[in-house]
Amino acid sequence: MIILLHKKNKVVEVIDSNSNLTLEILESNPTKALFVLASKYNNSIICWAHYNYKNSINIKKIKSFFFNTNTIVSTGNKNYLSNAIGYVEDSVFINVNKTVKYPTWLMHSNCGAIYANNLLKFKPLIKVNQDFTYNLNSIAKLGINNGLYCYASPGIIKNQGVKPSFKTASKFKLFQFVKEHYKARWVFLLFINFLIHERKILILPFLKSFLYKRKHFNNLITSENKIKKLEINETVSVIIPTIGRATYLYNVLKDLALQTLKPKEVIIIEQNNNEVLKTELNYLKTENWPFKIIHKLISQTGACNARNIALDLVSSNYTFFADDDIRFNKNILNNAIHFMHGQGHDAITLSCLRENEIEKQKTSIQWNSFGSGCSIVKSNVIRNLKFNMAFEHGFGEDTDFGMQLRNNGVDIIYLPSVQLKHLKAPVGGFRKKHIHEWEKQDIIPKPSPTIMLFLLKYKTKQQLKSYKLTLFLKYYKKQTIKNPITYFKNYKKRWALSKVWAEQLNNSNF
Repeated sequence: MIILLHKKNKVVEVIDSNSNLTLEILESNPTKALFVLASKYNNSIICWAHYNYKNSINIKKIKSFFFNTNTIVSTGNKNYLSNAIGYVEDSVFINVNKTVKYPTWLMHSNCGAIYANNLLKFKPLIKVNQDFTYNLNSIAKLGINNGLYCYASPGIIKNQGVKPSFKTASKFKLFQFVKEHYKARWVFLLFINFLIHERKILILPFLKSFLYKRKHFNNLITSENKIKKLEINETVSVIIPTIGRATYLYNVLKDLALQTLKPKEVIIIEQNNNEVLKTELNYLKTENWPFKIIHKLISQTGACNARNIALDLVSSNYTFFADDDIRFNKNILNNAIHFMHGQGHDAITLSCLRENEIEKQKTSIQWNSFGSGCSIVKSNVIRNLKFNMAFEHGFGEDTDFGMQLRNNGVDIIYLPSVQLKHLKAPVGGFRKKHIHEWEKQDIIPKPSPTIMLFLLKYKTKQQLKSYKLTLFLKYYKKQTIKNPITYFKNYKKRWALSKVWAEQLNNSNF
């Protein structure tokens, strides 16, 4: 590993961690120096660190991130782009949990690392005279949607010691970054958010941003699978909540029976809220299946409760969260778990598209969500996790479960090459209309309280404010109140009601 030490935006020293020798380099600009080192040592990990941390770099920890070469990692206490970036981006990558390994493209110059060959792919788009930390954030932001796994991790520095001074981006740099990395409309929304929420009129940064063009990075960043053959002792539990879809579920079981990697067990939680509790799944006993079937028939409906019951029954190394209306080929379990095993991932979501949809993603990426009907997770990382019952009969239980994983240091990878077909069955399912108490009121909350609950739990203040503004603008066309002032007053009431109901959900004892 090659370590570049910098101070006051100048290169101070370069060290080869293997030999502990100081390497000569003529370049004093940190960004230029990184590219020079990457060209010379193109099969090495290139690390950067502030000079204050010279003796605190956790080399072993940094190397552990490069089981896959398509990785960038850094650590730091402050966000270079400030929390205002939340006005622009609504993703889960912004509100970073700094106590664990967390997926984020927000990079820091205190300490970090990237594989040399991958760093060089960004060279044509990086302005070397730009601020060093700006460039690190630019590389990660451009790469995260193209296969670069981006992380923040507190463990790559052993002890903080004397913290170096750190300068956050100016408003000019913030607007420039947004213009170079997002669609142009977000520059306008950033300006409006500052105007409304911070009462700042940032005319000059706004206008100057239009001197810059958006950057487009089209290279795919991949990593070779380290494992050529899957170990024969890997076991899989499949959990399927179901209601009113006997025929569809039968086809799912038939697809599972044909798998080259057979499940150890299939856990089916059948719900039936009729007056007489009776199963519709007689074929579970009348036919022979090449795996153990655990069947529970319950009267309480709801996907969260059903999946929680199933999670308590899992006894395998891996858990496949499956819908009851999907179809798939015989190799999906083998291919998915081979990918996880070979690249060191604990959680993946598979491609799950409808009949005429086409998968556009070309390589695996860090995922902004979690599919509760199309994901595979190592069972040991979900041993103490549950689907939050506050989301029952609403929307957001899967994204909430994904956030529980991330806040426990587990990243979720989207794997487009392993594909399921989602039939979207017209009968049964868990989205049967459930009338919530808030839907019986004269004024209906907006957004849905379950969505509001997710926002309050996991978004930054800036993300929440931006969501409120964009929803206000989008919803105006879809509703009947056309007087802007009346609409504004009505929207404020509905937003406030949504927060009240969300707090009640959060405090409920389920």
